[in-house]
Amino acid sequence: MNFLHTDLTTLHEQLLNREVSAVELTKATLANIAATDSKYEAYITTMEDEAIETAAAVDAAGIDANNLLSGIPYGIKDNILTKGVQTTAASHILEGFKPVFDATVVEKMRKAGAIGVGKTNLDEFAMGSTGETSYYKTTKNAWDQTKVPGGSSSGSAVTVGAGQVPFALGTDTGGSIRQPAAFNGIVGMKPSYGRVSRFGVVAFASSLDQVGQFTRTVKDNAAVLSALAGQDANDQTTSNRAVPDFTASLNGDIKGLKIAVPKEYFGAGVNAAVKDIVRQAINQLEALGAIVDEVSLPHTKYGVAAYYILGSAEASSNLQRFDGIRYGFRAKDVKTLEDLYVQTRTQGFGDEVKQRIMLGTYALSAGAYEKFFKQAAQVRTLMNQDFDKVFADYDLIVAPATPNVAYGFGQNEDDPEITYMNDVLTIPVNMAGLPGLSINAGFSNGLPVGMQLIGDRFAEETVYRVAYAFEQATRLFEQVPGGDK
Repeated sequence: MNFLHTDLTTLHEQLLNREVSAVELTKATLANIAATDSKYEAYITTMEDEAIETAAAVDAAGIDANNLLSGIPYGIKDNILTKGVQTTAASHILEGFKPVFDATVVEKMRKAGAIGVGKTNLDEFAMGSTGETSYYKTTKNAWDQTKVPGGSSSGSAVTVGAGQVPFALGTDTGGSIRQPAAFNGIVGMKPSYGRVSRFGVVAFASSLDQVGQFTRTVKDNAAVLSALAGQDANDQTTSNRAVPDFTASLNGDIKGLKIAVPKEYFGAGVNAAVKDIVRQAINQLEALGAIVDEVSLPHTKYGVAAYYILGSAEASSNLQRFDGIRYGFRAKDVKTLEDLYVQTRTQGFGDEVKQRIMLGTYALSAGAYEKFFKQAAQVRTLMNQDFDKVFADYDLIVAPATPNVAYGFGQNEDDPEITYMNDVLTIPVNMAGLPGLSINAGFSNGLPVGMQLIGDRFAEETVYRVAYAFEQATRLFEQVPGGDK
């Protein structure tokens, strides 16, 4: 079973009509993952027993006719807690850790009848843009296995892009859903900050992290968000706004919508082919009736620097809980408590995580706080104000999702700054807490090019409306890895 040529609506009808049972669909999905994952390496852990047990319960209760996710298999990024199932955040320090409760988003999926089939690979603790910092394996791009899949949600993007599952959950701190979605030619949504609960998600940077989802089509993506979103008593940052049916506005009509195109997102460092393809996509939106103007987001250029100070500072605080005492990896042959801490963290954390912890600890130190952390926070405020000014006059912002298409493994290992700059177009959305979606806009040398749609806070419906109109006009989702339609 692969899901490259189907969608949630079709699968739902097949389940309702008893053409296939939830158990049969789940077993076929697991069999396909077992047969293909040596090619992609999207999964750290598969959940055969748990998935089949859940599917049997769904079949026994009957497929919910009003719930598109009932009986549908999906993948879970391995920094999202799953009760009794190993959750590693792709780090040695959490190897063997089995949580005693589910994350809220996993609970919501279970209530919707969706069936988790496995925990997907990621950059360690969600720190990275290529999928290469995982302790366990290196996930390969769905279109070209010699190319990076993007990160940090590498496994979740690839398992959907390769057709192993119809949808998967990921997290986005500075572009970790949108960038791998762009590299794998699928739909990736980072909702507004507070739209989806973060309870039970291993924290990287708490003011920036957000759970979101990957799908092959816009309608599927909107349906998953409708099930995920909502206030959670366990997460005080969640919004009490009512959750709409995000699929309701998908009518293909975008006439009169005002779209802003920020000139800074087409500047130096953005590949010429990426610019051309995204501009062609914007022309398509204009042909569909949207009104398009160029605007300026002048503080965009400071986003990466501010992000790595703020994000690393929060990481240095969040990751201090991993000490080898209560769970996960513990160093052996230690002589003192301090030695236990030092050796556990030295051996348990990878280089990228150590680098960010040290940067964040320094940024919060007495001598550097005013010079770095405080200024980065002020830049964040200025970036928020830039977006507020644009959304006072426009409905949506459209731009490239990434400066380039997927590139070769190890290509930038000698210059981490290049890798960091790959998030330059996605970071501002996290800094401002806005919803951002990546959708395939076309191809350059056979690799997908992502277009990013950015909405005002809690304006996911507008984002989906425009993305759906573009998707239906172009039908690019019909092109799949391997070249067949």
